[in-house]
This record gives sequence, C-alpha cells and structure tokens, in this order.
Amino acid sequence: MPEIINLMSDTVTHPTEEMRKAMYEAEVGDDVQKMDPTINKLQELAAELVGMEDSLFVPSGTMGNLIALMCHCPAGKEIFLESASHINLLEGGGVARVAGLMPYQIKGRNHCILEPDDIRAAIRKEDVHHPTPGILSIENTHNVGGGTVHPIDYLKEYRKIADNYNLKFHMDGARVFNAAVKLGVDVKEIVKYTDSVMFCLSKGLSSPVGSMLCGTKEFIKDALKVRKMLGGGLRQAGVLAAAGIISLNQMTERLDEDHKSAYKLAEGLSEIKGITIDLSAVQTNIVFLRFDEKSDKNAVYLGNELKEKYGVLCGVRNPGLIRMVTHRQISGENIGYVLDSAKKIMG
Repeated sequence: MPEIINLMSDTVTHPTEEMRKAMYEAEVGDDVQKMDPTINKLQELAAELVGMEDSLFVPSGTMGNLIALMCHCPAGKEIFLESASHINLLEGGGVARVAGLMPYQIKGRNHCILEPDDIRAAIRKEDVHHPTPGILSIENTHNVGGGTVHPIDYLKEYRKIADNYNLKFHMDGARVFNAAVKLGVDVKEIVKYTDSVMFCLSKGLSSPVGSMLCGTKEFIKDALKVRKMLGGGLRQAGVLAAAGIISLNQMTERLDEDHKSAYKLAEGLSEIKGITIDLSAVQTNIVFLRFDEKSDKNAVYLGNELKEKYGVLCGVRNPGLIRMVTHRQISGENIGYVLDSAKKIMG
C-alpha cells in the first residue's frame, strides 16, 4: 500500500506525467495582454466543451464564483442560494464583503437540492424595504449535500424562475462534470440553462491549479476586468493551462471510476457498527459518515486512528461527521484497505 491514502478531497490529486511534460514544454506569453497561446487554447476548448460563447481561466473556483456574482449584479441586490452552498459557507464571505450582495438563504431538501417552489416562495414582491432580486445561484454537484446532483427538470424550472423574475442564473459547477457523468448526459445539457458556470480543473480533473468561468462574450469581457481587479491577472499562465487542456481532453470521461469507488467505500463502511451512511446521497465521489458524537468511537476517534495507525487521511468535520472523497489516485485496492482498517478500529 502507498504510505498515505488521502481521502480528504479530490483537490489532493497530482498532475499526471503527461501534464507535467506538457507544462514544461508549454508555449507561453503574457496572458494579461491576451498573448499566451496555451491559455487562449484552453479558454476556447472550455467554452466549446460546455456550449458557451467564451471562457476565462481563473486561479481558483472561489475567485471564479466571485467574479460571476460581481459581473451579473451590482452591490445591494439579493442573491438566492442554498444555505449550505459553497458560496454561502466556504468562500470567506466574499458574496457579501466583496460582491456586496444580500444572501437569501434557502434550505435545500433531499440532500441540499433546492426545490423550485421554495425559490419562488423566497422571492418577495417589490417593496422599498427589500433588496432588489438579482441572481439565483446553485452548486452542482452539491458538496455539503454529499456530491448530490440537480435533476435536469429542476434546472429547467430554475431557468423559468430566473426569466420570470428577471434574475441571472449562475452555477457553481466545481464538479459539474461529475454531475454530467452521473446523469449520463453531455455537460452542455446541464449548463445550457444558466447564464454562467464555473468549473474546477484542480479537483477530479487532476490539474494542479485553476478553474474556468464560462458565459457570453460580453460577460467574459466584464469578467476579465474584475479578475484583474481581484489580482487574478496572471502572466505566463500557459504552464498551468497546459495541464488544464489535458484535464478537459482526458480526465472528464474517467470520473465514473471515482463514483463507483465512492459507492463501494460507502457500502462497506455502512456495514460497520457505529457508522451511519445514507447511501441515497452517495451519487458521485463524496461520502459522509455519521456517528454518535458521544460515543467513544466517534468521528474524531476513527479519523485519528486511521491516520496514525494506517496512513489514511479523511476529513473529520466534528465528532459526528467525516467526509471522504474518491479521486484518480484512489484505487480499488486502496478502498479495500480502508474498509479493512476501519473494521479493525471500530470492531
């Protein structure tokens, strides 16, 4: 077994040897001046892949989401989002502090998926006391929900809501290719209902750095200025784009392997006394393990034992919760090892 089995996130993936070679040989230029040919190639590829007019390379998904919000809405408007979404909980409060938007938090159902009727109910009538509705944002797949996927029918309803209430519709699609694989559709079928989408290259797609923000040409023109303002204007960024091109050409089709690994992991762990897993939530590559916080063998105990005795890293959230994420560097043999280790610890 490898010295460390890292299930903390799919962000821990290392670039492949082919990516490293491509990065070393990348043709580069000053991207702030739009003179980096490898960046330009990546941006053209990303836009084509998701069926949008244009795209922009950004250093991180958090920056990509923030740019989208700032381009779509002036400060003071209202953003409707799921209460446990990444933008709301895990992006440093940028939605309020930097974008200046007022979050209207809607609690999702069925593992954090927003019900269309709940969105409609949240949009208030025009009133001088209320902020003006500005944008609807969803996260697909939903991280805290357990990697859950929004059904296509829901995306259609979100689009109708956005049109009816004059809202922009942004998708935090950090793992949108996982969603496409789960639904068995081309990613275009998911993205086409939105005004913009951000997706990460640096998670399951295995690039070392970067995300893509996609939308209309006019939107990306605005996004370019905001990216510069936020400090995201890179110079010879082609060394990073070279890996991203391989991610989009080769890594999107293998994600089903990660999904199968996650479900195998979840099934095995769910059979261990003291661990509870809702298998209906294991739709892609994320698994949440729940424990009795007051038990001697709670999440903290299992996490520490896995790390110290067996070299397995996982995301201990609190005494009652652990997150495990499968990715390219987790093999079937690794899954078996983790299950055997957990049985020994919890037995």
